Amino acid sequence: MHTQLLIWVEWVINPIALYNSRKSQLWLGLSFFQPSRNLFVVRNMKWKITCSLLLLMIALGAFSVRSTDPKPLPIPANPQVIGNANKGWNYLIYGDFIKSGLPLPLFKLIQGKDPNNYLQRTGESAQIPHGFNLVQHENGTTIVVPTCLQCHAQEMDGQLFVGLGNTFLDFTQFGKERNGPAGFASNMLKTMSPKWEESTSTIIRSFSTIGPLMQTEVVGVNAADRLATLLVAHRDPQSLEWQKNPVLPIPPEVTPTDVPAWWLLKKKNAMFYNGFGRGDFGKFLMLSNLLTVKDSAEAREVSKHFADVLAYIYSLEAPKYPKNIQIELALKGEKIFNKNCSSCHGTYGEKSTYPNLLVPPEIIKTDTMLFSSNYQEPQFIDWFNKSWFAQGESPAQLVPGRGYVAPPLDGVWITAPYLHNGSVPTIEAVLNSQLRPTYWSRNLKSPQYDYNKLGWKYSTHNAGQSKNIYNTTLPGYSNKGHYFGDHLTDDERKALIEYLKTL
Repeated sequence: MHTQLLIWVEWVINPIALYNSRKSQLWLGLSFFQPSRNLFVVRNMKWKITCSLLLLMIALGAFSVRSTDPKPLPIPANPQVIGNANKGWNYLIYGDFIKSGLPLPLFKLIQGKDPNNYLQRTGESAQIPHGFNLVQHENGTTIVVPTCLQCHAQEMDGQLFVGLGNTFLDFTQFGKERNGPAGFASNMLKTMSPKWEESTSTIIRSFSTIGPLMQTEVVGVNAADRLATLLVAHRDPQSLEWQKNPVLPIPPEVTPTDVPAWWLLKKKNAMFYNGFGRGDFGKFLMLSNLLTVKDSAEAREVSKHFADVLAYIYSLEAPKYPKNIQIELALKGEKIFNKNCSSCHGTYGEKSTYPNLLVPPEIIKTDTMLFSSNYQEPQFIDWFNKSWFAQGESPAQLVPGRGYVAPPLDGVWITAPYLHNGSVPTIEAVLNSQLRPTYWSRNLKSPQYDYNKLGWKYSTHNAGQSKNIYNTTLPGYSNKGHYFGDHLTDDERKALIEYLKTL
């Protein structure tokens, strides 16, 4: 048997050489056999060669398929400039990284006073909602400007979680409301203070230009990628000065995203769901400055503060699950997690690990619109990588890749809805794709959280009749993919959910 195996291996590796060596032996022995027998031997030898060649082709083909199978790719670390966390927090809630806004009296007339003061600010800032700052315009006017916390803070059960993505924003009507703050201010300021008009004109110009192109199909998803695209299209890459006409062609699609939790960033080697934000994270964090920035000189001054902002973000910890946890069940879930999930999402505890993997679409199988837009619209990648943001001592760079980063899961219990486009309302449905609703909605005015299934309590529908219903049949809004929990039993999924509550 061992000799036969060696001969078979030789046939597969080098059948021609073996045939040539055996052929000479064959013809030397022809006189000892009858002609019909000799012919049979030769034909048999040719048949063996043919079969061997076929086996060789199959083996090489199998090797080729295996060698080209897509695999998760590790993302290398990028050195960061880290400042002072306390200064970063102060800049977030008092800073003027947005330089144009509504005069305070006009803002109060439209918005009223905020009764919560979640940020514990002092003075007149205490009356401003957490998503706005009170700053001084260069002409001396006190103005109210939008901030990062518009998207990166969310109210839940009577408290504000800074760093939690806001899943209640409504971009479906963005730019359509002619009676909203921008439209109202534009009309009012024609007959009011010239200083008020001056302090407001820049942000009105930006929003009136980009607003009509930012509408999402459903409430609750974010249009941040679209915002960046539109602002870049109206900026000179070097000077960052505003251009009335777009310098780049603008695609028609508005790609929806969920807002990732800030406290995950300290583990990541790249920013954004598709992992294409490399280099200095501070440069990406300040992109909203493009709403009102005059030029690169002003941007340079603003960027000095974002090392501090990054330090503050790195200081954030995931909120603890507030309900009781079944410890024995959670320990069972930990074993299931480490066996099935940890290779992509990392391990947790005293010796935690996180692999920073970009998972290709052939594996994750989720909606491809977000990452594929990098390749379909490369002009924006080129703009950024040749711009002011990609220069200096701490440059940033966009490196497009295929797929999505498997995120850390710290505080995953509170970050519903799930997947990169917010298409799945609960973790229970993430782990069992059969439970994912095609059309679903939540109570946006009085939302209720399901602390057992981990996610929003929701209703199902037969169709997407309104913008308040998440329609997973729309391009970019699919809830397909991430089928890794489907093979688990119901008891295993229950244990896994219990463990996820501990992260």
